[in-house]
Amino acid sequence: MSSTARLSMRGIDKSFGGVPVLSNVELTLEAGEVVALLGSNGAGKSTLVKILTGLYSRDAGTVEVDGQAVVFGKPADAIAAGVKLLPQEISVMPDLSVGENILLGDLPMKPGFGFKQVDYKTIHIRATELLAQLGFEALDTHQDVKRLSVAEQRIVEIARAIAGQARILIMDEPTAALTEQEAELLFAIIRRLKQQRVSVVYISHYMSEVFEISDRIVVLRDGRNAGDFVTATTNKAEVLAAMLGATAGDLYPTEPPPPPGTDVLKVEGFGVRGKIADVSFAVRSGEILGIFGLVGSGVEVLGRALYGAVHSERSGQVTLDGRPYRPSTPQHGKEAGIGFVAAERKKEGIIADLTVRENIALPFQNRFTRGLFVSTEAETGHAQNWIRDLGIRTRGPEQKLRTLSGGNQQKVCLARWLVEGVKLLILEEPTRGVDIGARREIYGKLRELTAKGYAVIILSSDVEEVAGISDRSLVLDRGRVVEEFPRGVTPAALMAATAETQTA
Repeated sequence: MSSTARLSMRGIDKSFGGVPVLSNVELTLEAGEVVALLGSNGAGKSTLVKILTGLYSRDAGTVEVDGQAVVFGKPADAIAAGVKLLPQEISVMPDLSVGENILLGDLPMKPGFGFKQVDYKTIHIRATELLAQLGFEALDTHQDVKRLSVAEQRIVEIARAIAGQARILIMDEPTAALTEQEAELLFAIIRRLKQQRVSVVYISHYMSEVFEISDRIVVLRDGRNAGDFVTATTNKAEVLAAMLGATAGDLYPTEPPPPPGTDVLKVEGFGVRGKIADVSFAVRSGEILGIFGLVGSGVEVLGRALYGAVHSERSGQVTLDGRPYRPSTPQHGKEAGIGFVAAERKKEGIIADLTVRENIALPFQNRFTRGLFVSTEAETGHAQNWIRDLGIRTRGPEQKLRTLSGGNQQKVCLARWLVEGVKLLILEEPTRGVDIGARREIYGKLRELTAKGYAVIILSSDVEEVAGISDRSLVLDRGRVVEEFPRGVTPAALMAATAETQTA
């Protein structure tokens, strides 16, 4: 390693509400080096990137770019230092031309009649020169970006970054929406960037990509450095071991569940146009079915489609309690006896300024109506029952939900579906942003619910969660089920099933 690294982050600490998220984390980059940043869900990757891009301040530690100490108080500071983020979701202006998108924020001007005007000729000359650096000078800079493929739009983003003198480029799941051929185009561009001494932080769950394009692999686990490997001298098993670490022995219920009952939901050849295809499985009463998938796998689409929250063209057959089931709205899913807990509870789950009581009663307010009015007394009694049974830590039903911890908010989201008639719970990322103590409690309650006859589907990108809590596990990759495992599967086996698909 050279005496002056392109990037040096050392001793980085970050806490939220007194809970450590990063502890003494280090990340270094040489000029022209590609470092893959890996870690399971909640490992701290996103927080570290947000510190590097100026979205978060660090509590402790130092950051240097090309040997100069930097403090990024806002994203503009990071951009000025040559740190550019390519987020997972492509960010372009669809109604502007390729050239305008590439030079957005620094459009060349020329004198006009008493005022300056945009110099379109120079725009297209400069944009073509930048595309040539990436090997794509043939891309027409005059056409609107909305006419481009997803891969071409990604190329425009990269050209825009190097137009702004990017020294460090952070790519977050850059191939999530790309075909295999398009991903190869991206890798060719990254190799060109290396030759131009641009450094890349490459974030991906796909092991085959990591081993193809990276020079080093840095692994975070539980907010700490867990490994730093030279890609050419390590292997997938070693990296997976660093990512997963030792399994928390008492985090998941250990007693084997009783045999499951009959099929509650049966899915045959199910598809959502352009998202998932030919998915088949069943989940039985008294059973937890875990479905593991990484970004872009189709897991989120599958759960929402089964609840009625996806309106794209669908195919295949679905039965619920032996009867045909084809929901077109979430209301249909609810009326059929399906409860749904979204991954982003703050956006889709809770209403933070309502009380615990109001949030728990929200989906089924008609059940608490007495005459023409909602009975606060009936809602309170119902809420108190689930506060007690789920161990929701609150001062009482009238406490505002925004004052509760993430784990207790998640218990409230679960409680609202525990009413008579609900037979199937579909849970997206059920313990995202939840501390380990609350996770243990939630897993225990899910097992208690299945003992009462509920069927549960967990859709998660947390490989340890799926392995630890599921009675059966499916692996979904790029819209298809690629493997099924019985109870007791290891996290490494689940992850390897995805990795194998990526190398097939």
